[in-house]
Amino acid sequence: MSLRAVSAAVLLASATLAAHAAPSFVNGLALDGAALDLSGGSSVNNGRLGYFSDIYYDTKRNEWWGLSDRGPGGGTLNYNTRVQRFTLDVDFNTGAISNFKIAETVVFQSAGQGLNGLAPKPKNQLGLAFDPEGVVINPRTGTFLVSDEYGPSVREFSRSGELIRTFNTPANLVPRNAATGVANYADDTGNNAGKRTNRGFEGLAISPDGKYAYAMLQSAMLDEGGGNGSVNRIVKFDTATGEAVAQYAYQMKRSGQGQGISALVAINDHEFYVLERNNRGVGVGAEFATADKEVYRIDLSGATDVSGINLSTGSYTKVSKSGQIVDLDANTLAALGGKSPEKWEGLAIGPKLANGKYLILAGTDNDYSVTQNASGEQFDVYFRFSDANPYATSIQCPLGTVIGCTGAASSVPQDGSYRLLPGVLHAYTISEAELGNYTAPVPEPSSWALMAGGLLALGGLARRRSQK
Repeated sequence: MSLRAVSAAVLLASATLAAHAAPSFVNGLALDGAALDLSGGSSVNNGRLGYFSDIYYDTKRNEWWGLSDRGPGGGTLNYNTRVQRFTLDVDFNTGAISNFKIAETVVFQSAGQGLNGLAPKPKNQLGLAFDPEGVVINPRTGTFLVSDEYGPSVREFSRSGELIRTFNTPANLVPRNAATGVANYADDTGNNAGKRTNRGFEGLAISPDGKYAYAMLQSAMLDEGGGNGSVNRIVKFDTATGEAVAQYAYQMKRSGQGQGISALVAINDHEFYVLERNNRGVGVGAEFATADKEVYRIDLSGATDVSGINLSTGSYTKVSKSGQIVDLDANTLAALGGKSPEKWEGLAIGPKLANGKYLILAGTDNDYSVTQNASGEQFDVYFRFSDANPYATSIQCPLGTVIGCTGAASSVPQDGSYRLLPGVLHAYTISEAELGNYTAPVPEPSSWALMAGGLLALGGLARRRSQK
């Protein structure tokens, strides 16, 4: 294809992207920061509910899943990583959501050992270290695919949480020293190439037919701009082989302010929603400044496979990107004093409603409302959301207590004015026409369907033979 033809295709894709309208906000939920999951744990470090590092809607089973990340220790604790199945009441006339409940907790494990949130040790081996950030269900097999920041890696799990396999991460993404080839998965010490620490595969999507998974780095790699880079990578994996078959370049809105992507959602086999955000807003340790959390629509059609190209120096065509589709800061909740949470990280296209529109959910990661000091001592963080800067007036208390605290007060007032940071869910709706070319994941064939198909085929063969 000529350069002129490629340019025309990109311009056409960009015009198509620009034509799609924004979803409409319906309502939101602020979920209890102290809630427990169903793992049987009773404390913050083994059972507190970890909210939405990602969200996925399983169309076959009509199930919602919410992914927890590496746990409240920030990589310092042996926290068993997990994914939560949750239920919602949905008003199918309006799309309003209510009554969030945890229905199942699945703990990730390998040969009976939990995949844990501890940073890799030794640093050049991943081992059981796992920091889950994106989740999908393969419609062909029903298994979980989960993306990880440490690797960066993509791993496949059974429905019970047992590790089946790990996809092969492209060599250029491995965090390493380019001269020696030695990897460091735990931090950036000695690394000058590959993904940045805590900036691995943040987004994960799957094609409607389940043939391909798409994992997206949170931000630019060390050798492609690092902290000042604004172009990051989407890696396309063949789910049958676990091998990467292509990479694409995505242009972020800006560099700086902790800018990065937090979710990737397939609309069809070449278009996706991307959730991009800064690290400002209400959060544990977050700088309270202008929050910027947005959803864009992208199209891989016409984009260059950049597997062998350095994004800082090479020539290539990036994925097409729309203008802002959703401003997640535009509709805030009274429960948070009308302020935007810092970590919008989950995004999913849900069921079709009675009015013909589709439900879209967005969710936040609340970091378990926990922080820790340099020596690893942990503290619950309580906020008064009515304050101009809730983190500046927050109260940090030893886990499980509301006395002996530091910060704005030595104890938490018992008048309800201070609360742990909630997880937040927003519900949006969008018409089928506005969503445009949406293809829901194709359910895997059941054994009964396969049997019925086989019997029908045999019956047809018998009829054809009888007619001869």
